Order: sequence, then C-alpha cells, then structure tokens
Amino acid sequence: MKRIFCVGLILFWVATAQAQRNTILIIADDLGTDYFGFFEDHQDTVDVPNIRALLSKGVRFKNVMSYPVCSSTRAGILTGRYSFRTGVGNIVGGTGGSGPLDTAEISIPKLLKIYNPAIAKANIGKWHLLPAAPAINLVSPLALGYNHSEGPFIGQLPSFTNWTKYTDGVTSTVTNYATSENVDNAITWLNQQGNNPFFLWLAFNAPHEPLHLPPANLHTYNTLSGTQGDINQNPKPYFKAMIQAMDTEIGRLFSMLQTAGKLDSTDIIFIGDNGNTKRTAQITNLDRAKGTVYQYGVHVPMIIAGPSVVNPGRASDALVNTADIFATVLDLFGYTNWQAQIPNNKPVDSKSMLPIIKNVSTQVRPWAFSEIFKLTPDSADGKAMRNMDYKLIRFDYGHEEFYNLATDPNEDVNLLNGTMSATDIINYNYLCNEMTTLVGNGQFCEPLAITEQPVNYSPAAFPNPFTSHITINAKDAGQQFQLSTITGQVIYSGKNIDKQDFSSIAKGIYLLKAMDKSNRITKLIKE
Repeated sequence: MKRIFCVGLILFWVATAQAQRNTILIIADDLGTDYFGFFEDHQDTVDVPNIRALLSKGVRFKNVMSYPVCSSTRAGILTGRYSFRTGVGNIVGGTGGSGPLDTAEISIPKLLKIYNPAIAKANIGKWHLLPAAPAINLVSPLALGYNHSEGPFIGQLPSFTNWTKYTDGVTSTVTNYATSENVDNAITWLNQQGNNPFFLWLAFNAPHEPLHLPPANLHTYNTLSGTQGDINQNPKPYFKAMIQAMDTEIGRLFSMLQTAGKLDSTDIIFIGDNGNTKRTAQITNLDRAKGTVYQYGVHVPMIIAGPSVVNPGRASDALVNTADIFATVLDLFGYTNWQAQIPNNKPVDSKSMLPIIKNVSTQVRPWAFSEIFKLTPDSADGKAMRNMDYKLIRFDYGHEEFYNLATDPNEDVNLLNGTMSATDIINYNYLCNEMTTLVGNGQFCEPLAITEQPVNYSPAAFPNPFTSHITINAKDAGQQFQLSTITGQVIYSGKNIDKQDFSSIAKGIYLLKAMDKSNRITKLIKE
C-alpha cells in the first residue's frame, strides 16, 4: 500500500510538471496600495472579494516598485527593460510626454511565440505605448507579438460609456461600460482558444479618471448621486466605486474560467501600474502622488496566485520591480532559456520571481529602481533606488534626497540634511555606486566618508578580511552581535557569533553590529 502511494505521488508530480499553464496579467490603472485593507500601509479600504480571494491562492508582494506613470510601467513589463533603455520615461503622447515604444523591442509575446507557437497571446484593454497616429501604430500590439489586440489605444478615456475601441487596428465606437467591455472581450477571446495555452494581458482603464458612478449592479455605493458637482466635491467615494466595479468584473472573468475548467491551470498576476493621483491620494503632501519617484507614486499592489504557487497564502518582503513580471511570465510558461534570444545591445533588467513563487528563495534582487523623464524636462524628473531599508532619490537637476524607509516610510526626513550614522553613510554609498553603475553615465552622487563614530567605537572583530570565522574582542565576549549584508539581509544574530562558520557565505562587504546601546558597526570583508 505504501509503495502504491509513493508511485502515485510521483506520477502526480510528473503530471503537475507537464500540465498546461496559462497566465493572465491584470493591470489596474492608477491604483496604489492604500485602498486595499490587506496591505500594511492602507489608509482606506474597498470591498474587493475577488481580488482578495487571490490571497489564499497566492503570494502578496509587499515591496513592489513601479514607475511613476502608466506608459513607462507597461513598457518595462512588456520588455523587461528600464525606461532609460526603452526611452519610455513618461506618458506617451501629450505635451512634454514621452517617446513611443520601439516595436523592434523584444517582448513577452514575441518570446512566447519562439518558445511555443501554440500559445495564444492577446492584449485586451488599455495600450498607451504608442500614439494613435500615424495609422500604422494602431497595429503596434500585433507588431510586438500579440495575436489579438482589442481596447482603447490612448491613456485616458473621454468617457467610460462613450469611447473608441481598436480591434487589431480597426476602429469602432463603444457605449458599453469600459470595464465591462474589457471583460466581455477577454471572455470572448478566451472561449475562442479551445484547449490552447494562453497569455492574456488584461489592462483596465479603471480606476483612472474620469471619475464617475459605475453601473449600479457593479458596486454597493448606492447613495452617490453621480452628478459632476458631487464628483468634484467628493472624488474618493467614486474612485472606490470604480475599484469595486472592476473587482466585480474580475469576478465574472474568474467565474468563466472556472466554468470552462481553466481556472486551476491559470496563474493570475494582479498589479497596479503606479500610485494614486492627487484627487484620490491618501497623503498630506499631494506633490508626492502619481508622477513622482516618491514611495506613494511608485509603491503598488501585486498578488501572484494560481497553480504555480507553492505554499500559497504567503506575503513576501522581497524587493520587486514591475519589470520583473517579464522574466516571471516566461518562467511560468517553462521558458527557462529565453536569455539566449536577447541580443547583447538590448540588455534585460528583469529578475524572475519564480524562486519566490516556488518558495525556494526570499529575495531575487538587492535593490529596486524607478525613474521618470520627459521630452520637456521638469523638476520632477529623476531616479530612485532602494534596498530593504534605505532609498536614494537623485533629481535630474542635481538635488538629492536620502531616506531610511525602515523608520521613515513616508519619506519625511531627508538624512542628507542632518548628521548621518555610519550605517546611513554605508547605505548611501552603496546605492550611489549601484545607481551610477546601472545608468553608466557619469557619477550620479558623491560617496561620503565616515567621519564620525561613537566615542567608545573600536573594531569589534578580527581578522578583517575574514574567510570563515569571526573572532570577537575579549571585552565583548558574550555580547550579542548581528551580521548582515550591505543590503540589510541578516546572516546571523546571537551571542555565539565567534563559534559560527561563515565560509559558505558569498564574498563581499558585511556589517557587524553590536546589539547594545552603542550600536557599534564594523565593516567586514569576506574573502
């Protein structure tokens, strides 16, 4: 009996590994974390049972960094490349916006076609990566590898109930509610695919402006009048109604997948593309909302749920860029050697989240990066990079700001305006050097010297460099120490650090901190 069970389990694993996988990427427009009660920094909450249902089947990512606006986030997801590489640094179109995405870029659907031509690939909903003119741009989703494209081409709809749709380049006028139309189109397309595997990019215009009162059957905010005057005076309840309407329609999509027997073979990625606008922001300083590299502008919700998730119901602290969705989607389909298709002159920045999804790793990158730049530069243009605890912002006109997100998540205290600790300076220098190396265009900031140390400071350990063991000074015997990486990952914490063998950890710089009132820090080098 035991042997039969083991054989059955092996066959199950084999069947699972070979089972068809589908992926749906759902993008909400202008939606940060603060209206979701299941995120730690939420300020309000909306009843979203269908999005919330993903939590028990997936991984909630707590530290996702997007770009400040929709076009650059979408370009990063589609190509896996940062904005300074694609040229999409702001909103495509409009005065002072951004250049378009080059259709010659390597994209998710192009690579999926190489990997398995049977995978159906559709872009349903908002595009916003090229302007609508010239007319050849209207088929740019197909040029970038999709088999089918259907939805609004521009960023903001003039009305959610009277708008222009482009279906594989063919124009039509739609009066159906846009959020419902997106799901209608997605369901129609999915039903046409039969048993073929599929990748669906479903990009809602909701809850992006214009703010409005959705159809009554899609939300529970039944006391709203819907008049323009009321919307202008009380924008946030309408924003919440639009979020709930989107959730209702997402539920309709999930029901269709369940009925068709495809839900259990489909991985779902839900994400917001940037923070909320000033009208709907839940912060005091509205100048740090959408369109900025401050946390409120780039911290977005993300949940990945479905059959690929091992031990679902988890929350991850991992640093993630929205561009990491590129490599993750390819890995979810089993395309593990896609890097062979990437030319040397088109480097990809994306890091696959599959190790976190499979619960075999807690981190996939040491820092996350964001930026914004416009055809007509302004004072908001700049770059930001963060590790687990710290964040460096470097505006293009030269101003710098540096924050300890662990103690100052709202970025209220610019550490560069005061006396910084040794730990502050080490992290500043690390992010400064990493940003300079990444962008590769001159020195973005000047490394700082550690000139002030606690009065009772003395080296806490030797040898330095070390290869395996760390010896503590006799006067510190029995003291608790913490050894961590330069990015804040704790390697060891306890009173027996001198008895630990660190020969297996990677070479590099480590920080040894005395866990007493002095908080003495020694920089150690592992060889």
